[in-house]
Amino acid sequence: MALTDDIQLLAQVPLFQGFTDDQLRLVAFGAERRKIAEGQALFREHSPAECAFVIARGGFDLYRAGRSGKAELQAKPVAGTMLSELALFTLCERKYTAVATQDSEVIRITRILFHRMIEEFPDVAEVVFARIRDNIASLASGATALQSRFS
Repeated sequence: MALTDDIQLLAQVPLFQGFTDDQLRLVAFGAERRKIAEGQALFREHSPAECAFVIARGGFDLYRAGRSGKAELQAKPVAGTMLSELALFTLCERKYTAVATQDSEVIRITRILFHRMIEEFPDVAEVVFARIRDNIASLASGATALQSRFS
């Protein structure tokens, strides 16, 4: 795929929506494309997460170890989805195992690259902070709405 295709794909990812072409170009140019064969794990639950992945083509099944220890399917993200977004901000571990459901391709974005973008474009930090704040407020609102179910 061409750099312009990657920029268009990244522009559709919620975290990057509203970023300028220059900001997206920096991410796309510094990111790495990887092909993942059907059945291959992109990453495993509890492994260190030093990067996020945007699914460029194909799809994945996300599994988590259940209470019985057996892997349970959690989600089936498709092209345009970002996996392990939190890894762009801080050291963390993977919360699930991602296995390709078909031959797929991902864009690997490292924490170092993301931090470089924030250093070069400080306004990005404000946009990202506002998105995180809004997401937390939405989660809190949703939890409050569910509170009566558990009382």
